[in-house]
Amino acid sequence: MDHTQLGRVLFTEEQIKHRVQTLGKELHAQLPRGEITIVALLNGSVLFVADLIRHLPRSLRLDFIGISSYGQSTTSGDLRYTKQLQLDVRDHHILLVDDILDTGRTLQSAVHDLRKLGARSITTCVLLDKPSRRLTDSNADFVGFQIEDEFVVGYGLDYAERFRNLPYIAVLQSASPK
Repeated sequence: MDHTQLGRVLFTEEQIKHRVQTLGKELHAQLPRGEITIVALLNGSVLFVADLIRHLPRSLRLDFIGISSYGQSTTSGDLRYTKQLQLDVRDHHILLVDDILDTGRTLQSAVHDLRKLGARSITTCVLLDKPSRRLTDSNADFVGFQIEDEFVVGYGLDYAERFRNLPYIAVLQSASPK
């Protein structure tokens, strides 16, 4: 991993841990009572959802949808489904979790698909919100941090499948995979 590609750290490991714990408490207090089904968007949300569900003291089911829009680039492209849901979500309360809300197209598509599948309710939660890039009217119900229009990596977020394992979130300074 070439750390010379990284710029400043936006959120430290401790800041992320604290915010995820707080989000878990907020979600627990506001989600409908009873069992919920967590639907996380692959691959970037894996670390976030793993930490988040540890702070949801209730019965839950977990599944994943794969929707990709970046590939090997730092600009969003066409949406491509890489994994479909395995669980039946009809009449279930859904918590849709994503790593970053950028253009809004991915979240909008996932919400639309979950509605078509008969979800009883859909609550959205994103780790990062980048409102300056929004191309849709999509907004998340719960947001970890709001950020400026910078390409970020770490804590599950990647550039060309690199940097996901960083315990913090940093700005990508140089966009040339090694």
